[in-house]
Amino acid sequence: MLTSNGYQLDESPSRLGVMEEVPDAERTDREALWARLRRNGYLLLRNALNRDTVLAFRRYYFEQTRDSGLVDEHSDPALGVAGTGPIDLARLRHALFSRVVPGELYRDFCSQPAIRDWYSWFLGADTFLHRRKILRHTRPLETGVGTATQAHYDLVYLREGTDRVLSSWIPLGACPISRGGLMYLEGSHRRVLQEEAEGRLKRPAASITADLPALADEYDARWLVADYQAGDMLVHSAHVVHASLDNVDAEGRMRLSTDIRYQRRDEPIDWRWQRHWHEHDGL
Repeated sequence: MLTSNGYQLDESPSRLGVMEEVPDAERTDREALWARLRRNGYLLLRNALNRDTVLAFRRYYFEQTRDSGLVDEHSDPALGVAGTGPIDLARLRHALFSRVVPGELYRDFCSQPAIRDWYSWFLGADTFLHRRKILRHTRPLETGVGTATQAHYDLVYLREGTDRVLSSWIPLGACPISRGGLMYLEGSHRRVLQEEAEGRLKRPAASITADLPALADEYDARWLVADYQAGDMLVHSAHVVHASLDNVDAEGRMRLSTDIRYQRRDEPIDWRWQRHWHEHDGL
């Protein structure tokens, strides 16, 4: 049973499907990748990053946040096994927003050649990485509205810049469906693009809804899911609707992921995204 924010997804073939992976034959074909991105709204790139690099950052994240009670103190931090006691939120916020997010290791991870050079090649120009980069962990068996990412598309948060900004969602460690990974509402970018172009859809900077089954019915579309491994990377447009599943991992492991945004340097840049992410930044 798949849920998101406590809502049970309709798993019938007309409402649930599996993402398409980019085939090996297209990995070095830029025109084919652009055609796929325009058609699907996303690219699922398997093994785009070095697995050991990803796992090393996962270990670093949970080591830095360990004294908050976030992870089990008797387990290997890289496993991300959730602690069973209360979390010291003040310690967690200090570790996250004073050390990890503004730190050199996170900056280097998000601008590593495997990401930076790929975007330069794909966009065919000098690129710009937005400083506001987000890290998310989700604990297993937490349910209810607010525990998983609600349905939204990124443009509503990035209106001060180009609408051709691209997002990467990177799982920091294995993320099977049970651990609550990202999913897309199939074909939603085409409807959003049309309504945005016609000026009929000026949504505020907020999620659309937590009720993903109802949204799938409204769009008459499927939610697309996938199992992810360390090293995988998703790239998606600013118009495609996406959300995440609840973490129901039987081993008690947390999902950890980051989402970052690249664009061409010569296109308008949203000035609000040029500070480090903080929980009170208003975005």
